[in-house]
Amino acid sequence: MTVSSSGPRPEQIDELTRGIELPLGALHEEHLALIADMIALAWGDLALNQASILATGSEAEINALLEARLSRLLDENPVWEQLVRSVARGKETVSFNGAHLEKRPDLSIFLSGRSPAFPLVVECKLIDAPDGKSGSLYCNHGLRRFLTGEYGWSGREGFMLAYVRDESTIESCLVPFLAAGRTIKPDPYAIRDWPVERGHAVLDLAATRHDRAFRYLNRAAPADAPGSIAIWHLWLPAWIGSTYSISRT
Repeated sequence: MTVSSSGPRPEQIDELTRGIELPLGALHEEHLALIADMIALAWGDLALNQASILATGSEAEINALLEARLSRLLDENPVWEQLVRSVARGKETVSFNGAHLEKRPDLSIFLSGRSPAFPLVVECKLIDAPDGKSGSLYCNHGLRRFLTGEYGWSGREGFMLAYVRDESTIESCLVPFLAAGRTIKPDPYAIRDWPVERGHAVLDLAATRHDRAFRYLNRAAPADAPGSIAIWHLWLPAWIGSTYSISRT
């Protein structure tokens, strides 16, 4: 049964966050970089064995493959096993004020050192401009969900994955789109820090930081402010004929 949106449900948020200080402490950058590496490693394995699905399958099909591969890596990679409890696809979560009880981010990464009630959220989007899947879809139906309190509202980080079929890059697609947004007042993406490349030799990886305007329920100012959120963007090649690999070491 689907529960429709209604007004805020403070009792839901009170129960979920009982005894927890919000926002949660920031994750270490080296852990976020490791998560990006492990997603890329899983993608490289899929590119070898499931290339046709990556190039032609639906977003849901690719998400399912990626979830399965990341879960298998928990049995194969000791470092990944130490950092992560589990990976889930479409795990239901609530919005910041409980108005939505059945939000379903694409992937949820449950970290070993954090409450299982608050996974790291990964939202995934196909990028294929000829098929109408562009930076607008990525930002308006992906990125903005982190800024409005739909996803990742308890923490300070989130991940966006792009499955790229038209050879777009962060530099050629995302940066110009966000730049155009900054000409609008107010900026719809509330950019605080411009895309910063993470200095990776192989990955198309960058991070942005955004302000968030929503407020936590039942908390007096300034404790009701969620602060800004860092979004890590990882763009993965999914076009026919693309090649991709990352070392397992």
